Amino acid sequence: MRRSPGSTVDEPIELEVTRMRRRHLKGVMAIERQVYPRPWSPNLFLSEMNELRNRSYLVARIGRDVVGYGGLMVYAEEGHVTTIAVDPAHHRHRIGTRLLYELIREAIRLGSQTVSLEVRVSNWGAQRLYTRFGFRPVGIRKNYYQETNEDALVMWVDDVRSDAYAEQLADIIAGAPGGDPVE
Repeated sequence: MRRSPGSTVDEPIELEVTRMRRRHLKGVMAIERQVYPRPWSPNLFLSEMNELRNRSYLVARIGRDVVGYGGLMVYAEEGHVTTIAVDPAHHRHRIGTRLLYELIREAIRLGSQTVSLEVRVSNWGAQRLYTRFGFRPVGIRKNYYQETNEDALVMWVDDVRSDAYAEQLADIIAGAPGGDPVE
């Protein structure tokens, strides 16, 4: 939700989630530089985007503005969220929820039974989001974030293809912005 100028009523944001394309990289990199001490390079994103058989990279847009993005790789029956970020100016609008939902749907489409990710041990907000999606802590990667010497919490969710998980996803996404499927 966002508030219109001069209004006291929150209006739903019109969020669109689509496949990441080269034209989105300027917006992706602007967010990347804001949220990560050691951002990925545009070439790394391009390389990942070109691996169509086992990767999926998405952007969340409001109008023409990129407000978030996420990436996924799938090997055998395991999906792994490689990155997910939302522009700090757009936090608290459930954009991260929508992105993670779409990434998990992509993981399922690509054959995953499970999905994993790493998150900074200090990032409680992200950990709460991931827990809502059924992720649970399974380990620690010491000094995973080398630029800050911070550990990563490894989180995992099983049985993403089950009917029970499909119901959980439906409940989670019910209030998230932009319910249209990814193009």
